[in-house]
Formats: sequence, C-alpha cells, structure tokens
Amino acid sequence: MKSMTGFAKQTCEAGEKRYTIEIKTLNSKNLDINIRIPATLHSKELELRSQLSRLERGKIDVFITEENTQNDSATLNGDLLTSRFQQAQQLAQQLGCHETNLLQTLLTMPDLWASATDTDIPDSEWTLLSQVFDQAIDLVQQFRLEEGTILAADFVKHVDLIEQKLNAIPPYENERIDTAKERIRRYFAESAIKEADPNRFEQELIYYLEKLDITEEKIRLAKHIDYFRSTMDTEESSGKKLGFIAQEMGREINTIGSKANHVEIQKLVVQMKDELEKIKEQLGNIL
Repeated sequence: MKSMTGFAKQTCEAGEKRYTIEIKTLNSKNLDINIRIPATLHSKELELRSQLSRLERGKIDVFITEENTQNDSATLNGDLLTSRFQQAQQLAQQLGCHETNLLQTLLTMPDLWASATDTDIPDSEWTLLSQVFDQAIDLVQQFRLEEGTILAADFVKHVDLIEQKLNAIPPYENERIDTAKERIRRYFAESAIKEADPNRFEQELIYYLEKLDITEEKIRLAKHIDYFRSTMDTEESSGKKLGFIAQEMGREINTIGSKANHVEIQKLVVQMKDELEKIKEQLGNIL
C-alpha cells in the first residue's frame, strides 16, 4: 500500500550548471502534474512528464532550478524592455497611477535578460539529468511506500475494532427476542383480547422478528472486513477499491443500526461508525 504523499530532492552537475530537483506529491483523484523548469529544459518537458507517469496518481509539483557554476554574462533585451515600458506607461496613465520606479520594476523581470547559455541542454547533459530525475522519482516512491505502511497499520487498528464491535452484538440478540415476545403479549392484553390464537400469535411474532433479523447484515459486514484486509495486503494501488469497500461496510452498519431495536446494539453501531469514519478520513491519501 502506498500513500499519495511524497517528497524527494536531488542535485546534480551537468556541464557548467548545477541542477536541483524537487518533487512533492499530494492526494488527488487523478494525475495532476505541475512543472516549473528553466528555459534550457522547456524542450524536455514532455519527457519529464512521461517519466512522472510512474507515480500513477496524485497532485505532483516539480521544481527544477539551474545555477551556473562558472561566470556567465547576461544581456538586456532592449526591444522587449521598450515594448513593456510603453505598455505599462500607457496603462498607468489610463488608471491614473504614478509611474515612479516603473523602469526599475521592469528591469527585475528575469525574461528580459538573456544569458549566453540560454540554449537547450546538450544531449549528453540531459542523459545525466534524466537519470537523476528518475532517481528522485524512486525516492518519492519509497517515501510513499513508507507513508502507506503507517496508514495501513492505522487501518488495521480501526478495522479490528469494527470487527470486535460486530462480534459483541450476538449476546444482545436473544434479549431482543424476549423483548419482542413480551411486547406482543402486552399488545394483546392492552387490546382486551382474552384469548390469543396461538397460530396468529406465532405468525405475528415471526413477522416481527424477521423485520429485526440482522444475520445477513452481520455476515456481509464480516465479509467486507475480510475483503478490506486482503485488498490492503495484496494490492499496491488500492485507494479507490478500499473506498468502495468502506462504502459497503457503511451500508451494512447503517442497516444493522436501523434494525437494532436495542440500546446496547445501537451503542455498538455508533462505535463502528466512528471507527469507519476514521478510516474514510485517510483513504483519500491512499494511491
């Protein structure tokens, strides 16, 4: 089992540049990739996204920064600066704003400065960077696995408690039968019926008890619990499936509650619901 939460940071030197790679992942229904990379890697974005597909699902933020390890001179793009200054000046006049420090502000925009090395990364350097990027993805996978192990232990604890509450129900079921019999007898007595037809009494009792019977619900809930455990143990990307199983568990618990007709069984139902909600809160983080 894997969590969708992950993090990795790797650095490498390729040619005259040092690259820092950061990958952060959070839970999401789909694979949602957001990449921020320097201009030298724009042509490689599709390849980076292809590598990231190994992460399967989640909100994935990738940051790759670039530093020059040797002196590098930069030149100002005068035409672009002039165009932007004129547009900003015109807009300031329309809005009635002051133009103070307008030029100084524009000069801080990084895309106005062209570096002598602002070209696509050479193939030999890209091969090295791509390998390090793959290593970062491996670290994210390992991080997710460790987080998933922690969540799995938490799920096991809550599922075990649900099973314990389920197994605590049977002793109270016989009390319900006795209570139902007494209630029907009281009904006949209060209705001034001196003699009740034994057959009719038996029919009414059977009908009443069938409405209260929770045998099937208990069996199905026990099977769902087993299925939840086996899915955790055998399937790595099990988040959505476990969510479906948890929904089915909730339906059976709710039905048991609606048929309970016994204060102690109702208490157990409330406790099972509480444990199930704790599971659902964390299921959204499972891959």
